[in-house]
Amino acid sequence: MNQQAVKMKVLVSACIMGENCKYNGKNNRNDAVIAFLKDKEVVRICPELLAGMPIPRPCAELVNGVVTDDSGRNVDAAYRRAVELAMSGIRPEEFDLVILQSRSPTCGVNQIYDGSFTGRLVPGQGLFAKALMERGCKVVDAEAFG
Repeated sequence: MNQQAVKMKVLVSACIMGENCKYNGKNNRNDAVIAFLKDKEVVRICPELLAGMPIPRPCAELVNGVVTDDSGRNVDAAYRRAVELAMSGIRPEEFDLVILQSRSPTCGVNQIYDGSFTGRLVPGQGLFAKALMERGCKVVDAEAFG
């Protein structure tokens, strides 16, 4: 019998794949993740792009659970809308694995910036990572790949 192997399906932050969608107009290309994904079915996602946020856009961090930009402006509603759009556009249970970008207020898996805009990290998850985890997805940080 000639059975075709079923490919692992992976949801991945678009910036990791080299897409220039970061707040600063750049990307977080991760060649180790890209190599891992070589024989997988890959679905790229960027909640901020789905929500129509501009590139570049002000840097944002979670400040006491509220997404705030570096000028002190509350941008929480826009980021939560981005997560809603992302979650409604995918069926999380269809993915074998999710690989997200480190430290982001949206995609951070293990750590996020502490909200002081000084580069300090604290344990925690970004809004999208947390929503995926709550749905039972296996979510890993891109840095786990080296």
